[in-house]
Amino acid sequence: MSAKTNQPDWDKIAEKFDLWLPQIAPVGDALLEALDAKPGDHVLDVASGTGEPALTLARQTHGHVRITGVDAAEGMVKVAQGKVHKDRLEHISFQTMPAETLDFKEGSFDKVLCRFGVMLFANPEKGLKEMQRVLKPGGRFALAVWSTPETMPSMYWTHQVMKNRLHEDLHPPLAKVTSLGGEGVLEKMLQQAGFSQFTVAVKEVHYDFPSFDAYWDVVEASDILKLQYDALPKEDRATIRDEIAQFARDYIGPNGLRVPHQYLLATGVK
Repeated sequence: MSAKTNQPDWDKIAEKFDLWLPQIAPVGDALLEALDAKPGDHVLDVASGTGEPALTLARQTHGHVRITGVDAAEGMVKVAQGKVHKDRLEHISFQTMPAETLDFKEGSFDKVLCRFGVMLFANPEKGLKEMQRVLKPGGRFALAVWSTPETMPSMYWTHQVMKNRLHEDLHPPLAKVTSLGGEGVLEKMLQQAGFSQFTVAVKEVHYDFPSFDAYWDVVEASDILKLQYDALPKEDRATIRDEIAQFARDYIGPNGLRVPHQYLLATGVK
């Protein structure tokens, strides 16, 4: 089974992926704080999806930082570039480019970042090696990956509910998404990629929704489970929803649904 077999079709869901951006925005903020871009820097955002956190950085720095974003999915890049034109942002552009074959010279960038992309690369180690290669000596990097399966409740719930209904090739990609979250795994891969000065910290981000219904509306509207839904009878959808709601009930409080997710924040210099 290829690494991408049971992942969503990122090209097709690009227009809808932004429904999740409010939930992971704090991770982008943490990355930008760790990156500490300065006027005159050239920053590379790898696997930037529909443009974040590169676009936030562009707005914060008012054109004083040059930003290049890349993503392997052309659909994502089109959405990101559309935002650049719409908001008339300067010194930022996006290109379709896989992380494993970055078309830039060695030492091209002062800073490199990546939010929730490395674990989804077809070859994470090769992608990290490329990120290390294009970073200038002394340049800083910051990246985030999801932690372990049990600390990513939203996907864990879905995997538990669907694993006995679907062939393994169609399971939600919990193993891939959390593949770098185990103890020492990310550290070892960073070392193999050529990074020697870095720290890895466990962080937490919350998915906040006014209710479970609001959460489920985003799950369905974003087509994040389209691959799984298309393989199941339509009459199973209500049952799946109800079973996942049982998992979620422990996270419902007076202010709605609040689900903690752990991720790893790696920062360092070349």
